[in-house]
Amino acid sequence: MRRRSFLGILPGALELAAPQTPEFGREAPLPNRPKVPGTIALRARSRSADPSGNVRISERVLRWEVAQTAIIICDMWDTHTCNLSAQRVAAMAPRMNHVITASRSLGVMIIHAPSDTMKYYEGTPQLLRMQRAPMASSPTPIVTRCPRDSAEERSFPIDDTAGGCDDPILKDWTGPYPWKREHPALDVVGFDGVSDNGQEIYNFCKQEGIANVALMGVHTNICILNRSFGVRQMTQLGFQVVLVRDLTDSMYDPRTRPFVSHARGTELVIEHIESRWCPSIMSEDLTRVIAGTDSTRS
Repeated sequence: MRRRSFLGILPGALELAAPQTPEFGREAPLPNRPKVPGTIALRARSRSADPSGNVRISERVLRWEVAQTAIIICDMWDTHTCNLSAQRVAAMAPRMNHVITASRSLGVMIIHAPSDTMKYYEGTPQLLRMQRAPMASSPTPIVTRCPRDSAEERSFPIDDTAGGCDDPILKDWTGPYPWKREHPALDVVGFDGVSDNGQEIYNFCKQEGIANVALMGVHTNICILNRSFGVRQMTQLGFQVVLVRDLTDSMYDPRTRPFVSHARGTELVIEHIESRWCPSIMSEDLTRVIAGTDSTRS
């Protein structure tokens, strides 16, 4: 038998071993989280007013499948133009990371949305998986910001027209924003997503069959409500939305109307959201599933 020389077969072997590049114009797919069984029970608090103006507080249990649920973390930046705001975010971030770690392990999708910082995440699989989701048509236009209309402005419970910073000495910020990334106490790992683009987030949610969104982060009266992935927009797009009320903070200065503590100012905004936009929940409800719902039948 005639032997083939090693040099003769080498070019073909190298060709087979070479990494296969995607076809021109097509992006290589990225793995997304497995869809697993499991149901979380959320005790959702809402408010409504009767004709005489009396406010009724109600609570109902929402049963959400983990495979259809995402947590969106809004603007938990590494720093801020307002020092006291930055301090509160730094205190909140470890608690938030504990919650999203537990939720991630249950099968909930984690989407990090630190606006204006996408350069930091360029080339990461977490950003690329969001960017590569196919375009999905939406029932209403997805706009960059969803501000208050005049009716909501009149009924808004706090005065944040000056920005809401509660530092002792207020500064006029003229330079570029100082934030560069999400707060480092929040882990961006595994099948997580990163985006600050409402269309990208909508595309990804539609691709993955996500119908339920829990929003946490800052600031309750501004970005949580206004962003293209915030409460107003996601509600208008038809998602089931809840605000995680113990993992949010407002931009409110007690030296402005209604002249209450910062903590109470944040509560007033949460109550406004509960009455006008969506229910709120406590974060612990995102850390466990209903017993027996996370198993497949044999």
